[in-house]
Amino acid sequence: MGHDHAAGHAGARHAWRLRTALVLIGGFFVVELVAALLSGSLSLLSDAGHMAADVVTLATALVATRLAARPDTTGRRTYGSYRAEVFASGFAVLMMLGTAVYIVVEAVGRIGSSPELQVGPMIVVGALGLAVNLAAMWLLRAGAEESLNVKGAYMEVLADTAGSVGVVAAGLLVAFTGNAVWDTAVALAIGVFVVVRALPLGRQVLSVLAQHAPTGVDPARVTADLAAIDGVGGVHDVHLWTLTSGMHVATAHLVTESGADDHAVLDRAQRLMRDEHGIDHATVQLEPAVHATCDEPGRCPAPTADEASAAHGAAEARGR
Repeated sequence: MGHDHAAGHAGARHAWRLRTALVLIGGFFVVELVAALLSGSLSLLSDAGHMAADVVTLATALVATRLAARPDTTGRRTYGSYRAEVFASGFAVLMMLGTAVYIVVEAVGRIGSSPELQVGPMIVVGALGLAVNLAAMWLLRAGAEESLNVKGAYMEVLADTAGSVGVVAAGLLVAFTGNAVWDTAVALAIGVFVVVRALPLGRQVLSVLAQHAPTGVDPARVTADLAAIDGVGGVHDVHLWTLTSGMHVATAHLVTESGADDHAVLDRAQRLMRDEHGIDHATVQLEPAVHATCDEPGRCPAPTADEASAAHGAAEARGR
C-alpha cells in the first residue's frame, strides 16, 4: 500500500506568510541597527541582533520550503526534499542560541560601567520594532500550528517581540531612574528568554531527525489496532516517524490468517492508519500465516538444487 510522497505539505501552504514577514522585518532591521549604534543601547542592539537573526531564519525557511516543494529529477530522493524544512528549523534554533550568547556576553562585559544612552531613540525605535514584530507574529501564528519550519520562524519572531518589549521597558526605566544598569539587566533577561524558547523547539527538531514516533501517536496502540483487524493473526516490525511537519509515515507487517481477504485487510489497515492515527503515508506488507520470514535462525530452508540452478540462470541472463 504505497503513497506519493510528493503530495502537498504544510510548509508550502504558508510560504506567503514567510515572504511577507521577511519583507516587514528585513525593512525595519536597518533602521533599528542604525538607531542602536547611535543611542549606545545594548538592549536596542540586542533587539537589532534578533532582527538580523529573524531575517536569516525567514530567508532560510523560505529556501527550505522551495526545496521541499521541488520535484525530484534524479530519482534518488525517494522521499523528496521535505527534510530541508526540518534542517531549517534546526538552523533557527542555532541562530536563537547564538544571538542569546552574544547578548549575555555583551551584557556581562558592561556590568560595573555606566554607558551614556540616548533614551528617546530607544523608546521610539523599540515601539516601532514591537509593532513590526507583532504584525509578523500574527502572520506566522497560523502556520506555526502546522509546520515545524514556520514554527521555527515564528519562535524567532516571538523572541524578537519580547526583545522589543524589553527595549521599551529599558528606555522607560533609564529615563525615570537615570541609571543605565536597567539597559544591561533587560538585555540579560532577553538573552535568557531566547534560550528558554529555543530549547523546546530544538527538542522537537531532534525528535524528528531521530525518527521518533510522531507526537500524539502511540506505537503500542497502533500495533494493537492493526492486530484487531479481522483476518490479521499477528503484527510485527511496526515503525512510525515524521518525515516533515504534517507528514507522518509508517511501515508494518501484518500476518494474515488462512482464508483472509487480503484486499479487505489492506483497505481496513489504510483507513485505520489514516482516520484513527493521522498517518496518510503507510506501507503495509501482508504475510500469509505459512510464510517463513527468516527473522529467526533456521526459519528459511536452504534452496534446493533446482532452485539454485534457476536463480543462477536468471542472474546470468540479467548480466547479458
